[in-house]
Amino acid sequence: MSTVLTRDGEAIARSLRSLMSEEVAVSESLRTMSPRSVDALWESGLMNYCNPVQAGGAEPTFPQMIAMWIEMAWQDGSLGWIGIANLPSAAACAAYLSDEGFDEVFTQHDNRTTVGGQFFPNGMGETVDGGYRLTGAWNFGSGTGHAEYVAAGFMPSVNGEMVIGDDGMPPLLVAVIPRDEIVFTDGWHVQGLKGTGSYDYNVTDLFVPADRTFELFCQTPQRGSAAAYSLGLMAITAAGHAAWALGVAKSMLDDVMELATTKVRMGDESSLANKSTFQRGLSHHLAMWRAARLLVVDAFSDAEAKVLAGEKVTPTDRADLRIAATYATEASREIVQWAHLAAGTSAIREGSRLERAFRDMYTGTQHAFISEKTYTDSARLYLGLIDDQFGM
Repeated sequence: MSTVLTRDGEAIARSLRSLMSEEVAVSESLRTMSPRSVDALWESGLMNYCNPVQAGGAEPTFPQMIAMWIEMAWQDGSLGWIGIANLPSAAACAAYLSDEGFDEVFTQHDNRTTVGGQFFPNGMGETVDGGYRLTGAWNFGSGTGHAEYVAAGFMPSVNGEMVIGDDGMPPLLVAVIPRDEIVFTDGWHVQGLKGTGSYDYNVTDLFVPADRTFELFCQTPQRGSAAAYSLGLMAITAAGHAAWALGVAKSMLDDVMELATTKVRMGDESSLANKSTFQRGLSHHLAMWRAARLLVVDAFSDAEAKVLAGEKVTPTDRADLRIAATYATEASREIVQWAHLAAGTSAIREGSRLERAFRDMYTGTQHAFISEKTYTDSARLYLGLIDDQFGM
């Protein structure tokens, strides 16, 4: 495989279809990405594709990232989840770390650095000379099974008292920690997304230098000119969740279409493809998928264009991104449910793409980031009930 990076992440991902198909069962058995899969992601250039150029990346646009993530999730839900976990995590660290932190985490490793973990602030960091003494426990650390560095969100304290900012909220920081300093407790025995290595982990009174931390809501990149870095990690995460759901849903639509030409359900006289109810359902759900994808691409392209034009992205613009991601996820879940029912018993065979995609979807949609709270928070902004929403 070529190690030359291009800006076509979708094409790079598509080139891995055969290999990843061979590795799916291995990754599920290991409960983390197989070594061969991880090596292929690096050799293809995908693993650092989203990074700033200084970290070996291509600085893709949102439409390019979305297309790539859809393709990865189409191949396998766990692979797609790695795409929206490891790739943005590394990109954020590369964009927002100080020069000293960047040198330690990326430059000294020839930019071959995988980052996984949980950014939610489940830790407390006591402020000390040069950094923080960090204690905390994090669940579902996506992609930590093969990560050299683990991200851990935390809130700083001084003399045991939580720091409160001028806005009345505590600053939220992210620590970037070498793997050998992390205590893993596993916990990744789940229904779907089995191959993601999303382990639980903790640290106790661990010193983390300030240079290996950055603000969770940072929108001022130290390096990289892509609009995504100026929109921040919340926007990148939203795009990732939307694309992942769309990719899994598309895989089931494509697979059930192929199945329909030969599938004859008990009591029927002809194949599924000749049933009017199936035809109606297929057209409806294909249209739903296309509409959801267009909504996502449109919302993120608009925000990207504002950044590139030097315009301010408003709270309602950010709400547009979040509800696009949530809607696309809900639409994808409905599509997957329809395809599962239409496929009948073919969708319940363990190890089949249909069976795996179904349980991956219902695992991935449990994520709090695309919960209905995004709708209510966004509506409050649209209605003028609030001026801004923390964390949006």
